[in-house]
Amino acid sequence: MLRRLTAGLVSRTKKGNAMGHMPSEGRNPASAEIDRLPTLKMLQVINREDAAVPRAVARELPQIAAAVDAIVARLQAGGRLIYVGAGTSGRLGVLDASECPPTFGTPPGLVVALIAGGDRALREAVEGAEDSEEAGRADLALLAVTVHDAVVGLAASGRTPYVLGALAEARTRGALTVSISCNPGAPVAALADIAITPVVGPEVISGSTRMKAGTAQKLVLNMLSTGAMIRLGKTYGNLMVDLQPTNTKLRQRARRIVAEATGLRADQAEALLQSCDGEVKTAIVSHLAGLSPEEARARLQAAGGRVRTALDLKHAKC
Repeated sequence: MLRRLTAGLVSRTKKGNAMGHMPSEGRNPASAEIDRLPTLKMLQVINREDAAVPRAVARELPQIAAAVDAIVARLQAGGRLIYVGAGTSGRLGVLDASECPPTFGTPPGLVVALIAGGDRALREAVEGAEDSEEAGRADLALLAVTVHDAVVGLAASGRTPYVLGALAEARTRGALTVSISCNPGAPVAALADIAITPVVGPEVISGSTRMKAGTAQKLVLNMLSTGAMIRLGKTYGNLMVDLQPTNTKLRQRARRIVAEATGLRADQAEALLQSCDGEVKTAIVSHLAGLSPEEARARLQAAGGRVRTALDLKHAKC
């Protein structure tokens, strides 16, 4: 049934590319004479159009919140967050997934991304890769997706066959499906349990959805991954306490985070971190709860890795 549904959607997509009305593909009257403008005025036009993007995303906040909560439930059940896209949308998914391990200390397989055409498509256009529904199905199937996973389909047009195929396969396997597109009533929404549709209107350069549509998708992805990680206890307040200090910049950031959370001087925070094997969460709980590093680790484990909960456990025992 799903295969027939998706095949019908893809068929209508191919016709709709020529006949259907898609705001993201329309011509923007505000930039119709942009090639005649002085550079500063040209950039002012672009900037005014960009300013509409956050408002479009704001209108979708209820759907984004529902997606965050649903994704967290899957991750807590042992599942993964999987992004699927093509072109700019696919690259944005890869970017968001690749930032999660250093920022939030997630294992590499927790947040993953598929892009039509594979790794080559990150740097150059792979002609025709996005047009295959079967490729989307096959790539998704290779990940052995289950009911515990959450699959987010990214398509500015909302009609990309690769993404439609992947979402259809995800639904067949019982996974949570979320869509992010910029055209109302797009086919991708019909395959999503939760549809997120920031309608940003026509681009400054007609059809160049790497611009406003790309910015909208990036903002939504920021919210999905960051919101999920906050709910999973990856922050303490607004401090990224689960970061992995794997280079000089991140080691300096880890020291600043510990100093900020504990009130210690930089040198004291550095010494505390060293005594805790570089573990930011352990250092914070050790100092604030007056525990040894070993005791702090045990407290964090009992608290599910949440610093605030670990500190509350201290007060609960007093």
